[in-house]
Amino acid sequence: MIQARDMTHAELAALLHFHAEAGVEWLVEDQPIDRIAAFAAEKTARQVARTAPEPQAASAAQAQRGTSANERQAARPAPSLSSALPAIPDENAVAEARFAAESARSLAELKTAIEGFASCNLKTSARSTISAAGGAESGIMLIGPMPNADDDREGQAFSGRAGLMLDRMLAAIGQTRETVTITTIIPWRPPGDRMPSVPECAICRPFIERQIALAAPKQVLVLGNFAARFFFGENGTIHALRGQWRSLGAGGHAVQSMATLHPQELLTAPASKALAWQDLLAFAARIQTGETD
Repeated sequence: MIQARDMTHAELAALLHFHAEAGVEWLVEDQPIDRIAAFAAEKTARQVARTAPEPQAASAAQAQRGTSANERQAARPAPSLSSALPAIPDENAVAEARFAAESARSLAELKTAIEGFASCNLKTSARSTISAAGGAESGIMLIGPMPNADDDREGQAFSGRAGLMLDRMLAAIGQTRETVTITTIIPWRPPGDRMPSVPECAICRPFIERQIALAAPKQVLVLGNFAARFFFGENGTIHALRGQWRSLGAGGHAVQSMATLHPQELLTAPASKALAWQDLLAFAARIQTGETD
């Protein structure tokens, strides 16, 4: 097996690029690591640190041993760059996001504003910024939770296998990606596909609400558990929240919405397709009648 140390910089860069495109997120160590033993060692170290003498007492003992002030200064670790840089308070980041969103007068301007926004830590680890795309002719908007690895790699919401499933769902109601507006609540993929934190959701809320206001859809289809809880403010599962028409308010724009299962959930639990089909039939029936209230 070729070792990394035997490769040129160009070969190593090409290999890393290949792994990234293939969706690899974690690299295996050259030697096996006992994570359980490492955790136990860290736990022991923390316990020892808690029982260590207070810094003042330690300094006094150090002085008694004849350690000079210069030696003590040299022994102190240098502050890291991350600790030296001030963090943007969440409330300031939310205010910045709200100002950037409200300043946009079109979806194109809002896309530019989101791409230039730098006060959300999720952006630092994401490759792509996801915002509203598609067409508005049908008056339908689909909103998912956050981008996954496929979305981040392709730069488009609902890519990969979940995207193919969504295409089938749209075809079932006579629509395509080109006739509906598709977006996600969170514009950037969280590291490791973790759930966004409460502050991260608060920072991203002005952007998704402005997307809804600018797209001005007649009906919204909310996809997945996270998205349903985000908009409806309830803690129930998607099975309890799905299939019900609810008013969704965003930036002074109220629109009728329905939640259903996320395409990824249909891939992992095919038996749920029957429930999603019921929701799509109800959604399509409302589209045909043209009801908006």
